[in-house]
Amino acid sequence: MAGLKSLAKDTAIYGLSSILGKFLNWCFVFLYINVLRSTSDYGIVTNLYAYMALLLIILTYGMETGFFRFANDKENNNPMRVYSTTLISIATTSALFIAIVALFLNPISTIMGYPNGQECVMMLAIIIAIDAFISIPFAYLRYQKRAIRFASLKLINIALNIALNLFFFLLCPYIYERNPEAVSWFFSYDKLVYYIFVSNLISSVATLLMLLPQLRGFKYTFDKKLWRTMLRYSLPILVLGIAGIMNQTFDKMFYPILAANRPAYMEELGIYGAVFKIAIVMVMFTQAFRFAYEPFIFAKNKNEQGDAKTTYALTMKYFIITSLLIFLGVMYYIDIVSFLMPPAYFKGIHIVPVIMAAEVFFGVIFNLSLWYKLTDRTQWGAYLSIFGFVILATVNILFVPQYGYVACAWASFACYFAMMVASYLIGQHYYPIKYPLKEIGAYTLLAAILYVAGMYTPIENTIVKYALRTALLMIYLVAVAMPMLKARRG
Repeated sequence: MAGLKSLAKDTAIYGLSSILGKFLNWCFVFLYINVLRSTSDYGIVTNLYAYMALLLIILTYGMETGFFRFANDKENNNPMRVYSTTLISIATTSALFIAIVALFLNPISTIMGYPNGQECVMMLAIIIAIDAFISIPFAYLRYQKRAIRFASLKLINIALNIALNLFFFLLCPYIYERNPEAVSWFFSYDKLVYYIFVSNLISSVATLLMLLPQLRGFKYTFDKKLWRTMLRYSLPILVLGIAGIMNQTFDKMFYPILAANRPAYMEELGIYGAVFKIAIVMVMFTQAFRFAYEPFIFAKNKNEQGDAKTTYALTMKYFIITSLLIFLGVMYYIDIVSFLMPPAYFKGIHIVPVIMAAEVFFGVIFNLSLWYKLTDRTQWGAYLSIFGFVILATVNILFVPQYGYVACAWASFACYFAMMVASYLIGQHYYPIKYPLKEIGAYTLLAAILYVAGMYTPIENTIVKYALRTALLMIYLVAVAMPMLKARRG
């Protein structure tokens, strides 16, 4: 239990920055969709950031997880050699990426569908390269268990990004309406999408500068033998990462192609991208958990503590309990969110529960991934992700032309559910863990019953409706708390 308490503490600290950052990005969605001139403008943002997510995975090529694996290797007595080798590797590939994009900027922009958007594409490339590189010093902070330093830097980055967004999207328009000459030399309503990337670029550069203390004070060495060993371990994770991120972004990247027969496909992509962000609450929790859990499981395995598998099983149970709580909380009060959205986006709200459920499955998949990470069978992560991607791509290709973004949501649901089941079954063969399936099933069934009762009970009065939903949420909390209290008394 001491290990679980430490994990919970680190999750809370990492979550302070991760959850706050994603929450504010979530808030910015409502700023963007209210300020940008059309839903298609937000469709452009959705499309480009989908490319960014994929390229960031490619440029880190699994070395972040590889760093944790080899820095905690019992046979390795010099974690700094692992850190230095990883930094040099990522720095080299990131610099090469920027050079290639700069050299072929025009054809790349045209292929992406933005022949007049070279500035945005170039900024996107620099942001991706910087973020890929700084992921390693951030990983080093996690390895050192310097969660407060990690969170502080993330929070400063968030504060700067907030300030820049408010400057470009609220202050500049305010000044422009009253004194155009004061800001017209750099500000234009025709370049609002452009300013989203400017804000991101400045924030990334500032974060890189703040991480300089983690980039000096040691001797840089590049161990070729170690690097090759790390690549053999990490490249399957790269394949896993590519397939995994494609599972998350394929629909947003290729929607303009798959839905080209639909008359308003970019507007639909903007709506889908906006309502998809409502599910970001689940993603916030999963990411905060991931930051703490990945170094936790490697350290736990390194110390060879006898209760490791028991701890992993309990962690899964509590993760699912919390995920179900988040699911109910978001769905019960989703009507409040709709007040922040322009009416043009309301038509997409009905797919949110499908997306939320898919994100719960994704979180469980991450928990299950420890079996192939701890047994050095990372190729299985790639196989599972490719398996999921085939399902997702097939559903999208077959049904998006007819059903639009509704098919995208159900494709994600089917993909993650299939991956979750497959990972569990295979994991029980290679690294069996006795997960409390009966308890998990009971909590899941309870959450499903409460969801149906809260969402489909016909109540016209808003106050009574929310009172019922709040009462149902309390029932879930009591059902979760009672066994814990009995166990503690026992």
